[in-house]
Amino acid sequence: MSLLSIARDLQRRKARERSGRFVAEGVRTVEELLRSALVIDGILVAERVVAQPRVAALRTAADARGVTVLPVTEKEFETAAGTEAPQGVLAVASCPVWSLDALPATPLRLLVLDALQDPGNVGTILRTAAAFDVSATIALPGTVDLWNAKVVRSAMGSHFVHPTITCSADALASFLRDRGIPLWGADAAGTPVPEVVVPSQWALVVGNEGAGLSPATQPLVAMTVALPIASAVESLNVAVATGILLFALR
Repeated sequence: MSLLSIARDLQRRKARERSGRFVAEGVRTVEELLRSALVIDGILVAERVVAQPRVAALRTAADARGVTVLPVTEKEFETAAGTEAPQGVLAVASCPVWSLDALPATPLRLLVLDALQDPGNVGTILRTAAAFDVSATIALPGTVDLWNAKVVRSAMGSHFVHPTITCSADALASFLRDRGIPLWGADAAGTPVPEVVVPSQWALVVGNEGAGLSPATQPLVAMTVALPIASAVESLNVAVATGILLFALR
């Protein structure tokens, strides 16, 4: 199968899960991918952008790693791109393999995503988690695929260095119990985060944009924490709230 056909196929979640590969789209994202240690199958470049300075530099970096760069027509590129106004550069690469069991024995700080649906929110959250030294981000059932092209693009390279793991609520509960890690839930009715004593290791779960924490996750939560915000404001965007909470817990 050609690189173009593979990129088209990877628009589907089942294809990504079956092959263990993903698409990184956009000049910045592909630049970050080339700086990472991930295995890259190849890069597609639309003919209209081949001569652009950043794209030329990107091709030089790809050559240095022995990564194939394939020029394609604009029409061909659009069939593989996931954006309405594509930048003309995308790469196909292998997803890194991370698991709960492979996490180090040192004190962990974990972020858990409970059925978050918006790719932009999830990508932003992953980037924030990486910035605040979170050990890993764990996605529970119902969460958008962490290797969705929009999530990868919004995370701007964080996928390539920050461990991301998908598992069930039962598997998470077992892991946290074995490691002695308390699970805190983000909830507007919780204890204001400035008032809590932060332990050496913790896990924070944030819930769905509209429904909050799921029924499967709620029984696992030892305590809920909240941001003290003005009474005139009902809530914050989940990515914004998660970022502030991670900063406070750090």
